[in-house]
Amino acid sequence: MNSSRLWTIVTLELMQRVRSVAWYVLLGVFAAILVGVTALSFLAFSGFSGWSNGAGSAIYSVIVYVVLLLVVLVSPTLAGNSVNGDREQATLAPVQVTLATTGEIIVGKLLAAWISGLAFVAVAVPFLIVATVAGGVTPAGLLVPLAVLIAEIGVFSAIGVGLSALIARPLFSIAATYLVVAAFVIGTLIVFGLGGGATRSETTTHSRYVEYTGDGRELGCTDWETQTSEVPRFDRVWWVLAANPFVIVADATPTTYDRYGYPIDLFGQIASAVRYAQIPPETDTWWDGCLTTTPDSDSTREATEGLAPSWFVGLAVQLVVAGGLLWGGWARTRTPARTLPPGTRVA
Repeated sequence: MNSSRLWTIVTLELMQRVRSVAWYVLLGVFAAILVGVTALSFLAFSGFSGWSNGAGSAIYSVIVYVVLLLVVLVSPTLAGNSVNGDREQATLAPVQVTLATTGEIIVGKLLAAWISGLAFVAVAVPFLIVATVAGGVTPAGLLVPLAVLIAEIGVFSAIGVGLSALIARPLFSIAATYLVVAAFVIGTLIVFGLGGGATRSETTTHSRYVEYTGDGRELGCTDWETQTSEVPRFDRVWWVLAANPFVIVADATPTTYDRYGYPIDLFGQIASAVRYAQIPPETDTWWDGCLTTTPDSDSTREATEGLAPSWFVGLAVQLVVAGGLLWGGWARTRTPARTLPPGTRVA
């Protein structure tokens, strides 16, 4: 693979986007959204005393998630027609007859789509700096989510480029890219919720209470009551969430806790929620309302300590899907082509 030819393809792709006024309008709209989100985040988190020492970390996590959300929404249009769009406009064939190989064309379009997605990260950098200056952001909490965000942009770009090379019509490839991305973002949540509800277990609860007379005098404790019910088993399907990009960013970021052992930002809260889902429900519980003191409950840090992270598994699944689509797109685009879809323009 020749770096000079590869960079030429990347440059050509980027120049097409840079010449578009809509591209700058989109970046401006995104910057305006970040201004509003950052201002609202400062107002929201400054109103809670528990966030006073970690307001910057909380705001930083919100901004990263807003960038990721926009990339999820925009990436199908940035990469979903990069190959078949050129084929439809009869500009792909002139490139294929040059010294550029099929691999260089695919990888060049992938890098161009990836760099285009990173433009949104560049717009968000000033706001991330403001959140960092606000305090509470650790070095790991600063760099890790940013690195994972960049990797996720590359994954979504690869999915779009691969599908654009596999599917002949740009409209269908963009729609298919949206479906694949939605499967990771929304589909994992649906499978997790329905799967946990479908796999239930029976649990028995024993309880008793203090009994009072009509004038408020205490009579004593009631007899133990036993109640049987079914509870969802999310611990059997929690692994589905591993491929969710928002979970990957949260789970990869080291969690920062307050002095009480509770996470101080969205990364920690989402990661802790996924860790909690790994804990199987108790099948036999006792609740004694006659006790004068209630037992202390574990903090989030204590309850989730020792539970397995899953971000690397989810990222690996995404990479396998993206790599498979890129390979399929390379096989479909390579020349000489034995067969072409009906109505395909080649020159």
